[in-house]
Amino acid sequence: MSAQTPGNPPSSLTYRDAGVDIDAGEALVERIKPLAKRTLRDGVMAGIGGFGALFQVPQKYREPVLVSGTDGVGTKLRLAFDWNRHDTVGIDLVAMSVNDILVQGAEPLFFLDYFACGRLDVDVAARVVGGIAQGCEQSGCALIGGETAEMPGMYPDGEYDLAGFAVGAVEKSAILDGARIGVGDVVLGLASSGAHSNGYSLIRKILERSDAKPTDDFHGQPLVDVVMAPTRIYVKSLLPVIADGQIRGLAHITGGGLLDNVPRILRPGLAARLRRDAWALPPLFQWLQREGGVADSEMHRVFNCGIGMVAVVAAADADTVAARLREAGETVYQLGEIVAQDDGQPQTIVV
Repeated sequence: MSAQTPGNPPSSLTYRDAGVDIDAGEALVERIKPLAKRTLRDGVMAGIGGFGALFQVPQKYREPVLVSGTDGVGTKLRLAFDWNRHDTVGIDLVAMSVNDILVQGAEPLFFLDYFACGRLDVDVAARVVGGIAQGCEQSGCALIGGETAEMPGMYPDGEYDLAGFAVGAVEKSAILDGARIGVGDVVLGLASSGAHSNGYSLIRKILERSDAKPTDDFHGQPLVDVVMAPTRIYVKSLLPVIADGQIRGLAHITGGGLLDNVPRILRPGLAARLRRDAWALPPLFQWLQREGGVADSEMHRVFNCGIGMVAVVAAADADTVAARLREAGETVYQLGEIVAQDDGQPQTIVV
């Protein structure tokens, strides 16, 4: 039997009835436009609002090679939901991609984001995109497009997912691939701003075990501010040094920590010998290690342990490069040196 009474047509349904609010999406676009406008740079031909964003590679490049990267924020988002901290995860999103393409010598040119949710909360989404715009400003790249996907039934209310895509350019002759790294080179470490966007599944487990609260005092700051500190973006401090040819290799210390990321720029037969006493383990990582009973080897593989970027330079350039980076606002440590790799030896040794 038909569910409808003969002669009575079914009531008219709308997209909003199905859970998608087109008006909210359009309102978000209007909120985003001024944020994106602040990030405009040379090369932008068309930005937010079109079917595709247009960008012309700046004419200063003679043999430009495009470098692309994509990433997310991981389970740090879980804490953003639980602790209502949506303003800085956008910075994390940009940082994870632009720092990745930076290590190949690339200047970030433009960025696109993907924001997916079950029900669009315009205020929350605008806070997230505001952070993305901040990250783009910090890295000198343009926010020229993105996608907001409202998908009822795919995400619980109050939750969303993020992905980011960065494109940069580098002169073909200036690509950083680690080929110039050799025995005797010095390994410099640039301080991180915290846990950045890695290891948060373990951090959440430790928070649960310790029964810590976001409002707890942590060395004079609320714990939430320390745990959710946005990922540091190293672009503007490192690009001038890269342009002068003083960097032989860069490693972004993300998932895998120092142990797994430094070898990504080393040729077979080379190893990085790092001195553990060359830098102090920041209080956040001391607390995580103590509360979680985490072994040193696990700390070095899961977390950045206070070092967000590693630069390899010639021994003769080490002091000059360190001084330039400090003048640019970085905290720099001389972590160790490049040595010949012994048979069966890992390519990162922390002593």
